[in-house]
Amino acid sequence: MKTFKHKYIVAFALFAAAFGCKKALNLNPQDTLSDAAYWKKANDFKLAANAFYLYERTFAGTVTDGVHSDLRSDLLTNSTKNIYSNGTNSVVQSDGTYNTDYQRIRNINFMLDKASTYAAPAEISQYVAEAKFFRAYIYFDLLQAFGGVTIVSKPLDTNDPLLTSPRNTRDEVADFIIADLKAAIPDLPLESVLKSSDEGRVSKGAAGAFLSRVALYEGTWQKFRGNTSRANALLDVAINSSKDVMTSSQYALFGTTGTTVALGDSALKYMFILENTKSNPASVTKSANTEYILANRYDENIRISNLNITKTTFANGSVDWPTRKLANLYLCSDGLPIDKSPLFKGYGTARSEFANRDKRMQYTLMVTGNDYWSNANYRVTWKNDATDVAHAGYKPLVSNFGTGYQNQKWASERNVADNYESYDYPVIRYAEVLLNYAEATFERNGSISDADLNISLNQVRHRVNSAMPLLTNDFVTANGLDMQTEIRRERSVELYHEGFRIDDLKRWKTAGTEMPMPALGIKWAGTEFTTIWAGASTIPQDANGVLVIDNSRTWQDKNYLLPIPQDQIKLNNKLTQNPGW
Repeated sequence: MKTFKHKYIVAFALFAAAFGCKKALNLNPQDTLSDAAYWKKANDFKLAANAFYLYERTFAGTVTDGVHSDLRSDLLTNSTKNIYSNGTNSVVQSDGTYNTDYQRIRNINFMLDKASTYAAPAEISQYVAEAKFFRAYIYFDLLQAFGGVTIVSKPLDTNDPLLTSPRNTRDEVADFIIADLKAAIPDLPLESVLKSSDEGRVSKGAAGAFLSRVALYEGTWQKFRGNTSRANALLDVAINSSKDVMTSSQYALFGTTGTTVALGDSALKYMFILENTKSNPASVTKSANTEYILANRYDENIRISNLNITKTTFANGSVDWPTRKLANLYLCSDGLPIDKSPLFKGYGTARSEFANRDKRMQYTLMVTGNDYWSNANYRVTWKNDATDVAHAGYKPLVSNFGTGYQNQKWASERNVADNYESYDYPVIRYAEVLLNYAEATFERNGSISDADLNISLNQVRHRVNSAMPLLTNDFVTANGLDMQTEIRRERSVELYHEGFRIDDLKRWKTAGTEMPMPALGIKWAGTEFTTIWAGASTIPQDANGVLVIDNSRTWQDKNYLLPIPQDQIKLNNKLTQNPGW
């Protein structure tokens, strides 16, 4: 990943102010704009496209509650019950996601309309492609949340029939998204040929990677709802688009090339908190990150996160409490699940379940007895020496709060003020593409070859687990495993807390099984926790002495989609409500 050039951030704001939507309702006609002096040069279209980069996901929708946040899944919980994870959300009067997405679509359509009459199309083809990418990006957000929605591909007049038209079908929306992405790819540059002033823009690889996400999502959604023919066609798109990115030689897993190898097994931890100010023991900076295919970029001097990321996520923070289900997903170092591996050390002590496990577990969660730093209690020497330890926030950690499992993903170790963290948010990263390829291949064919596993899933697993056996067909057979389960396990642990889990459960159609399960914490009865966390005796426990944090979760089929907001149905009575709502 290259350093993002922030000099046109001001242009983002100026364009948004001049050409943004002034109406609150999402399908109102396009405002009349005084733009006679605009749209005369290619740079005008570039500035317009710049504004669309503000539409990328941010930390705000991931580390706090958002439509795609893991807080709405089974892997995170909180002291405050989440109405979406426990299935008690209801029809809302107005929905911010719905309204904002259509406002953004309207801005994009306005730019595309102006582009259609520009005298030299080749001069602006890249910016038109970027606009189509972002229109697909926004429509995919709507598809995941609401299913079929109204497709608007042009600015609307006050009497446009679309204002009172029915929703498009789910298939039509998915096809529209895919068509926009396929149209965009040829006119987007490779990452390696972006000019220095354009580093950070959407590349050919970003559009291809996103196409693999969309096609995998919709292909599996259709497969697990009995639509085999359509599913197969979509999965073919996912396979081909992810393979194109994999063979482009544009991206590599962080920690496997160049200066990043100096971080060793801790590479996965430090990738997520990488800044240009020293933020890791090896002084690796953002320019070394070739894994982030598209990122929402921040800089401590120009564009801070303006969100208290570290204190929200660190050590159960104010919001993010990992569950026992997540902890149990991590394999043992022999590649076997904890219920099959002789290496699993059980739950007798606060540290025992972390022994002999997938190393991602210790770099994502926190281990009792280890020292930990945060932005307030930060690293001094980065050497784990006496000076460093003296300044640690936990020296050592005692896991006697929250669920008993503590999160460290997204938490800075450097001296940075609250809200000033400036690591980039990974909108799309290469590890996801590799996992998309493995899953799409298996779901399309009902099997996957060892060769395909080795160029995809095993690459991700071995980033920090070089001694772990490869996932192969023989390994699965010999150990009584299920290939689909192992592919999904890999995705769940690798992409934890990045806004995928609840959408994955929905597309697999397993949310009805997984989501009603109680959100659990550590095993308390008969373990060391009875001593180090005596106060947990007041927390309810299940029959095995495991803490029950939330036993109120439910799930109905209607929860697979959010309800269409009431204000939109009142405006257009041809908009039908989603089933069950």
